[in-house]
Amino acid sequence: MERTVGVLLAADTVFVIGVGREGLAARGFAMRLAHLGLTVHWAWDDTTPAVTASDVLVMVNGPGTIGHLDYVFDRVQEVGATTIVVSAIREARTPALADVALIVPATVYRGEGDLVPSIQPMGSLFEQATQLVFDTLVLQLAERLGVAFADLAPRHRNFE
Repeated sequence: MERTVGVLLAADTVFVIGVGREGLAARGFAMRLAHLGLTVHWAWDDTTPAVTASDVLVMVNGPGTIGHLDYVFDRVQEVGATTIVVSAIREARTPALADVALIVPATVYRGEGDLVPSIQPMGSLFEQATQLVFDTLVLQLAERLGVAFADLAPRHRNFE
């Protein structure tokens, strides 16, 4: 977690990506990073700029082997950007290759290994635990940045 915080604070721009319910947790994290004042882009948005070597990609890839996410990961690595992969399986493709692997060892859809079991369907436990990990990171980032929660509200979209 501490290494993840350091990488996020050092980046010029943070790009966040995920799919499905894992992607919803990732998208919520991107929103909070923006509320904290970081420059952040949701990677699937059509207005997302090019990634550079001074940027970081945060990817949620629960099983660590989702084909189109693996492709995005490879393109980002080619330009030299730092990669953070949130996954349940450390030995899987993208977490094994990432600069930072943030492991959430909860039952994940299409994942196998030494994972915390769940009575919930598919990857629900991983998705929920990932959301909590992201919220914990937000608290740590706010503390390191010296940002009070009152500072976040003015950065929230004001046309809802």
